[in-house]
Amino acid sequence: MKKFVFLTLIGLLLLSCSPKKAIIDSTPLQEVKPQLTDVELRKVKANELAQKFLITDGHVDLPYRLKVKNFRLEKEFLGIPIETDEGDFDYVRAKKGGLDAPFMSIYIPANYQVDGGAKMLADSLINMIEYITMQHPDKFQICHNVAQAHDLFKKGIIALPMGMENGAGIEDDLDNIEYFKKRGISYITLTHSKDNLICDSSYDTTGTYNGLSDYGRKVVAEMNKQGVMVDISHVSDSTFYQVMEITKAPAIASHSSVRKYTPGFERNMNMDMIKRLGENGGVVQINFGSTFLDGEIAKIRNEQRDKLTEILSEKGLSYRDEAAKPIMEQFSKDNPSLFSDVEKVADHIDAVVEAAGIDHVGLGSDYDGVGDSLPTGLKDVSQYPNLIEELLKRGYTEEDIEKICYKNVFRVWSQVEQIAASMN
Repeated sequence: MKKFVFLTLIGLLLLSCSPKKAIIDSTPLQEVKPQLTDVELRKVKANELAQKFLITDGHVDLPYRLKVKNFRLEKEFLGIPIETDEGDFDYVRAKKGGLDAPFMSIYIPANYQVDGGAKMLADSLINMIEYITMQHPDKFQICHNVAQAHDLFKKGIIALPMGMENGAGIEDDLDNIEYFKKRGISYITLTHSKDNLICDSSYDTTGTYNGLSDYGRKVVAEMNKQGVMVDISHVSDSTFYQVMEITKAPAIASHSSVRKYTPGFERNMNMDMIKRLGENGGVVQINFGSTFLDGEIAKIRNEQRDKLTEILSEKGLSYRDEAAKPIMEQFSKDNPSLFSDVEKVADHIDAVVEAAGIDHVGLGSDYDGVGDSLPTGLKDVSQYPNLIEELLKRGYTEEDIEKICYKNVFRVWSQVEQIAASMN
């Protein structure tokens, strides 16, 4: 009897010292922390949702950032993105921000269209991502489809799906679409900064095909057949509308924003295009770059860049010259850059919802791809909760936010593969 009483007392003592997480988690937040203001409660809620919901981002330029930093295949190399103060992405910051499935951009600069080697570059960047996952399988794994992404999310591992930024990587061989699909490429951005074999670019002025080339039409058809998402970021307006006419599957804009806030910037999408993409079943994934978010900021930044270029030119220098560095540093001090903010990103989300509905908007930050132009409140992958907080403030429901975080994009990703299966 004494032994029973003693064990009972010990059990009660252990219970009194044990964590009460389960009890707290089941209690409304306002009752647990009634001293918090509405603003503080919203912040706590945003952080909770960032961890609760799977978050995918349509475009993170880590591979090319590591390439230009001379990534090397050694365990000790500090560029492997576990924790670093370089760039916008690493494992620690991604976990803090709730990022679970960032699409790694396999970026092919336009000069490879002229000089050759586009496929080789794409392979080398995919190899890099594979190497990172081999070295840290408990933290990163290549992801080929939605089912894998969900499975990795449950395991707490960051999924690394991939998208090829610039269809130049498939060169002039349609069989390369199947080849890259097997290597893990889930979307292909049809072009980048120049017209290529496939279509015209929004950044180019030549209008080589007034949209898609004959080869480009075959590329879209083959992407549908292979289950590769068609990405219309970077393409000209005429290319976009022609893609909408011929694609048998929903398309995405992996990292584009709304032209309403950047008049004349064809790289973004106008409201009619967004509406049309919604009718196609597709998704616009909002780019976070300040010049994609605010036309006035873009104008001032362009003026500053032109002024700096003129100063360097007068001294016979280019941006890459060693002697130009102190001049550029002083210019930056004298002309501080302007930035957009997290509220403006939410404005772009609002605009897509207005034009196409809540089922057609997502996130496509362009982290590691837009340099120092990231908005206040979204400076790296640790800060997605700030955007969720702003969406809560604007009245978006948890269901809405879950769609924005991943459900909309994953729906398209699944539909594209289902349509491909029906075609084969």
